[in-house]
Formats: sequence, structure tokens, C-alpha cells
Amino acid sequence: MDRPDPIAEAAARDEAPRLEGGLAPQIVIVSGLSGAGKSHVLHCFEDVGFFCVDNLPPPLIPTFVHLCTQGESRSQRIGLGIDIRGREFLAQSFATIERLKSQGYRVEILFLEARDEVLVRRFSETRRPHPLARDRPIVEGIAQEREELQELRNRADLIIDTSGYTVHELKAFIAQRYLDRAQGMAVTLISFGYKYGPPYQADLLFDVRFLKNPNFVEPLRPLSGEDPRVASYVLGQPETGEFVGRLEGLIDFLLPLYEAEGRTYLTIGVGCTGGRHRSVVVIDRLRAYFEKRGVQPTVRHRDLDRQVEG
Repeated sequence: MDRPDPIAEAAARDEAPRLEGGLAPQIVIVSGLSGAGKSHVLHCFEDVGFFCVDNLPPPLIPTFVHLCTQGESRSQRIGLGIDIRGREFLAQSFATIERLKSQGYRVEILFLEARDEVLVRRFSETRRPHPLARDRPIVEGIAQEREELQELRNRADLIIDTSGYTVHELKAFIAQRYLDRAQGMAVTLISFGYKYGPPYQADLLFDVRFLKNPNFVEPLRPLSGEDPRVASYVLGQPETGEFVGRLEGLIDFLLPLYEAEGRTYLTIGVGCTGGRHRSVVVIDRLRAYFEKRGVQPTVRHRDLDRQVEG
């Protein structure tokens, strides 16, 4: 007698099949502005074990997902690219995503964007036409694309501004967040400048603009927080020691709770004015703190190379 096929039975019940470990397949919808890095991110997802396809019309997604979860080589992790090229199907994509969620699939929307001047530069460097600006200024195409994708952005679970990322940093971020990990929580530490906006991906944000600013000390101004002289100045303030101690105590309290909740990643952002001095020093102190706990965090000083006040 043939054994029942759980995939076929799930499809008949209009629900997600349960695969290894009792989990339904994970689906990440990757979308965003043209030039923001969607194709590169989909390749990064492939590198961490996702089965990916780009620009699949939304009406075909349910069929594709069911096919991916059948057979001996069933895929539990699927990456799907949706962008402005399929604009006639965008309205249908929302209903498709909600249907997959109602069936029990673990669906996440990742939206990529970048500043206008960065997008213009990237298209200029690659000499590729913007899909909505083949016969008009590129800035007009970017503005229209932002407007048409706004609802998808509003529904996103995670928004990443790739303006300050290198391709290697973006790949490291995707790996840290989406690698299938059997051990511990993946921790990312980001220093940034508030004048450029906080990082969208941060779970915890801390403002250290209350500390004395090395930017107003003439010999320290051209240096960064990675320089021992700047670190000594910032860490020599009594307020810094008090703040770092309290912050480490808060993290000691929160980490076990996040892990008990099943979180596999945590991103902590620390910001000062320009992201070059105080926030860099504090993030480097946090790096040492996590390393003592046996955790090797990913560290990114987002605005370190900007020539502005810190």
C-alpha cells in the first residue's frame, strides 16, 4: 500500500506542507528600487541555501512554491524577486502573499532602497537604463518607481538602505541574518550618524550624543573612533563608563529573553552626530563585550568614511 504524501495532502487542504522539524517552508520576497541591489541579494540568498527565482509573475508563485516543496529535493527555503518589471502584476502580488501566509508558509518581505544620488551613480557606472526612464531623466523614473512600490514597501518586514553598503558588507549582512544556524544568535553591531538617519535593520538603537564630542577637540577632529587617541578621550569620560556598563547589563538581561523567543539574529545600532567618533568607540567596546561572551559579532561602521563632524 502506498504511503500518503504529506506534500500532496497539504496542497489539497490549501496549506503549507510541514517539512523537517515540523516547520513550513520559508519564503523571502526580495523587492525594492532598481539599482538598490536586488539581483546581488538574491545571489546572496542562494549562497546561504535558498532556492531563488527572479521576476516570477505573482500569479505563478503559488504553483512554483508547491513544486519546490515536492519530490525528494524539497526546498524549505525559497527566495523570490519581485520588482517594477512586473508592474502589471504588482496589485496581485499582495493577494498572493496573503494567501501564502494564510496557508501557513513563513513569508517575509525584504525591501531594498537607496538614496537618489546613489541610484543615479550606480546606473551611470553600469550604463544600464532605468526601467522607467528610458526616454526621460533618470530621477523622474526613480521618483515614479518609489511611488509605485510604496505599498509594497509599507508591507515590508525589513527595509535595507543599501546606500552605504559595499557588496561584501551586504553579503555579510544577508549571511548573518539568514544562515540556517544551529548555534547561538547572530549579532550585528552598527555605528551610524543621526544626521544620515538610523539604520532600518536595527532592533535596538542607542544615542550617545550626550557624550563630549571629539570633533570639537582640534587634534582629534580629523581622526576616527578607531584611533586610540579618540578612544581614550571618549572612554575617559565618566559618563561613558557608566553608560557602557548599564548597556552591557541591559544586553545581559535581554539576550536570554530574545533567544528563548527563538530569535536567531540581533542588530544593535549606536549613533552619534556624524557616526565617526563616539558611536564607533562604543561599538568597538560592545564588540569586545560580545567576544568575551563567546559571540563573534559582525561590526559595521556605516558612516565612518564621511568627512563630517562626529
